[in-house]
Amino acid sequence: MSARDFAHFTAVLKARAGIELTADKDYLIRSRLASVAEKAGFSDVDGMLESLRLKPNETLLEAAVDAMTTNETFFFRDQSPFDHLRRIMLEPARKQSRKLRIWSAACSTGQEPYSIAMLWEEVAHHLPGVSLDVLATDLSHACLTKAKSGLYSQFEVQRGLPVQKLIKHFDQIGPNWQVKPSLGGTVTWRRHNLLDRPDSLGAFDVVLCRNVLIYFDRETRSRVLAGIARQLTPGGYLILGASETVLGLSNAFQPAAAAAGLYVKNLVAGDSPRTLGVVGR
Repeated sequence: MSARDFAHFTAVLKARAGIELTADKDYLIRSRLASVAEKAGFSDVDGMLESLRLKPNETLLEAAVDAMTTNETFFFRDQSPFDHLRRIMLEPARKQSRKLRIWSAACSTGQEPYSIAMLWEEVAHHLPGVSLDVLATDLSHACLTKAKSGLYSQFEVQRGLPVQKLIKHFDQIGPNWQVKPSLGGTVTWRRHNLLDRPDSLGAFDVVLCRNVLIYFDRETRSRVLAGIARQLTPGGYLILGASETVLGLSNAFQPAAAAAGLYVKNLVAGDSPRTLGVVGR
């Protein structure tokens, strides 16, 4: 592909999805966009990118950006975040709440929000009168469509999902598995770009934004964290991926004590510390 086409597309990719690609990543563009180019009737990716530069096509451009986003996920991915979440759900103060509101940001094809809903069903009997509201968002139309369908292949359900949970929460339909309505009913799906302000999403007690910040530059990470902080209630929790941190990027959070990847939004005057505690308190 020409340098001009590469520069144009990578600039669009960063502006729309926050993803930065260096010149040595042209192979990634070719591999990710091959099927998009073929479906659109182009003989190769180079021709498609030239066309997008010379004569922008919004539908095609959206499909290309969509294909470049990383959608690797599976049920109960990295168990420790769900251990953190279980403890958060069972905090003593939760019994005085009426609703626990969780945001699964960049939810991909839905395994994370469905895992949250499954976890809630395990602990809900300890919290009579408390309800769960999960908002699951992603930039990708294709991912959200699949997530909403709740239909997964045998390979997908085998990744991280114990047999007991599979039988309890899914119905087998031919070679695939369908999420039962009772589980899907706790999740609301919405398209949202993390680069946009999240004000319209409402307030949350917990935000999971895992394995996303690593694809952004420093400035974009800080901007995304600032948006999340605005939507978290004082003392609310942020759960990041194992290789991600807020350190040096945001002053709105403190690491939770003895809980890697878990952060607590700084308290304001008059608030009481949360049960899990934070470093230095």
